[in-house]
Amino acid sequence: MTKNYEQAGNAVTVIAPSGGTTSGVGVLIGSLFGIAATTEEAGADVVLDTVGMFDHAKTSAQAWTVGALVYFDNTNKVMTTVSTSNKLVGVAVETAANPSDTGVVRLNGAFIA
Repeated sequence: MTKNYEQAGNAVTVIAPSGGTTSGVGVLIGSLFGIAATTEEAGADVVLDTVGMFDHAKTSAQAWTVGALVYFDNTNKVMTTVSTSNKLVGVAVETAANPSDTGVVRLNGAFIA
């Protein structure tokens, strides 16, 4: 292992943004997206899981198919299949009915500008 290796990056510790974080809810800081491991106030350290599969709140009036691209709506803190002004964060790994409150997303762990 190289002497400058930090960590795998599957989970990263960052400063919680304005408004803080809620455990299990997506957090978008610039192009960095992850699911908050804990509920923290703004300015506190929080661990974000950047890869993995998560059951997360979604836009209820959408039907998802397996493999559909999933974006994060940072205003409403929900996953959506609508790309307009939302960040691509992963793909649906299970079908989700219209209506339904949650969907299962596999995070892509990539930074999308």
